[in-house]
Amino acid sequence: MIASLSFLGFPDRLAEGRIPRAVIFGAGHGTTYPGQDSSGQALAADAIRTASQDDAPLLENWDFDLDGPLFDGKPASCIDTGDISTTMHDNAGNRARIEAKTREVLALPAVPILLGGDDSVVIPFLAGFTGHGPIWILQIDAHIDWRDEVHGERYGYSSPMRRASEMPHVAGIVQVGLRSVGSARLTEIEAAHRYGSRFVTAREVHTLGVEAALKNIPDGARVVVTLDCDGLDPGIMPGVAARTPGGLTYTQVIDLIAGLGKRAVIAGFDLVELYTPADIDGLSALTAARLLVNVIGAVVRQV
Repeated sequence: MIASLSFLGFPDRLAEGRIPRAVIFGAGHGTTYPGQDSSGQALAADAIRTASQDDAPLLENWDFDLDGPLFDGKPASCIDTGDISTTMHDNAGNRARIEAKTREVLALPAVPILLGGDDSVVIPFLAGFTGHGPIWILQIDAHIDWRDEVHGERYGYSSPMRRASEMPHVAGIVQVGLRSVGSARLTEIEAAHRYGSRFVTAREVHTLGVEAALKNIPDGARVVVTLDCDGLDPGIMPGVAARTPGGLTYTQVIDLIAGLGKRAVIAGFDLVELYTPADIDGLSALTAARLLVNVIGAVVRQV
């Protein structure tokens, strides 16, 4: 299904013979827990697209976040193919379609950019990188998402980093923005530590800067960034299901993205857990849209 609006007015394809640097697609539903409703998060992709429209005529203008125009003076090289078809509670089918779309984008080759959806869509997105590893994961999130199962379901939004740790093509995980309390118990903390996940709390970033996270990423690594919107402070990202004070600032997140683009290769990006019914005057969607601009800017600037 193609959305009525595309991100920044991007086309859904480039001229024949041109390969995009990045491909945006949405996935409203992943693996929804029994008895739960993921329809609020399913509205996120189009909310972000709508929030981007004021900037659509400004692609050639100077962007002070990027220190230059979005595409750095080069021809536009990003497309938005709309949302893939997902159905709430068609969990296995949704996972298959998300993974297939990710593989399709990587085969171009291009950088896949997924707009969720709750955090469960991350599992098939990362699974789609099979054969394109090794990859590192930089997770921006208030929570570690390391539950083995919840309500008998192993592929829900509390489990993406646990499932990622089991993927042979995942070489390492850095988790940044952690704070407060979530579903993790001591057993999940111990499992993450046994795997070797690097924890970087929001407080560490506030005190030491983004290098506290970036130093854990090997130079030249291929990295998939997974951004849960509750990793940011609710003062700028109120549209989440679990608001938690003390989160990362907008500037810290774009500095993470820019710093990653300079020391490693951004191989993929997803943004999840924007819960539009809790948004305030579209602030969260606008913040998410600006974050996506920074990701695209970093991708087109990397060698």
